[in-house]
Amino acid sequence: MQYYFLFFGLILLCAVFSGWASNKVKTTYRAYRSVGANSRMTGYDTAVRLLRANGVDDIRVERVRGELTDHYHPTKGLVNLSESTYGDDSIGSIAVAAHEIGHVLQKKKGYLPYKIRTALVPVCNIGSRLAMPLVLLGFILDLFVYTGQGSSLGYTLAMVGVAFYGLSTLFMLVTLPVEFDASRRAKKMLLEQGILTEQESDGAERVLSAAAMTYVASLATSLVYFLRFMVWVLAIFGGRRRR
Repeated sequence: MQYYFLFFGLILLCAVFSGWASNKVKTTYRAYRSVGANSRMTGYDTAVRLLRANGVDDIRVERVRGELTDHYHPTKGLVNLSESTYGDDSIGSIAVAAHEIGHVLQKKKGYLPYKIRTALVPVCNIGSRLAMPLVLLGFILDLFVYTGQGSSLGYTLAMVGVAFYGLSTLFMLVTLPVEFDASRRAKKMLLEQGILTEQESDGAERVLSAAAMTYVASLATSLVYFLRFMVWVLAIFGGRRRR
């Protein structure tokens, strides 16, 4: 019983942290979206300038709907900037656009954590599609355990579930250095190209640091679920072997 209270307590903390991180990135971005950059360059201008400055000529920059929906699509050779970023010349929008170009350069230069994360994407996608079947198998596993039948099969199914949870957590873990590195590259490029001044880059760093906290929150939540599932499996099979 104490175990369940501990788990729900940790999940509650993660939910509060996630909510705070999500609100923090929105409020920080909107605050610096109201501050225009001296260069008057838009998010689109920034992305194009940085691509050209780094010798990248096979990436398109397009606009997508929404706010903070910016993302790099490596298989399509496309950087999508949100409506709030694309044509806006604020410090916040310039920072977000530069961050996405940071991901482009990670792929171009073979940044190892980026390569690992990319390799994990299809595996994690399969895991997410199998989430509901794994839940149903969990009920079947539970039945096997408590009726004393099929313990070998039950243990194997449990380990498959643990592996899926572990891969998802590993993906979140690898995402952290990828995101922090993209932000580091963004700030460096913005200063080198004169798109932001040193003072303005401090504002850009605040925006990017706030965004990074959402990934920290995701990792914390994933880790709690993974540990909860692993402890549950070990407790069931450990107790069963002692009987």
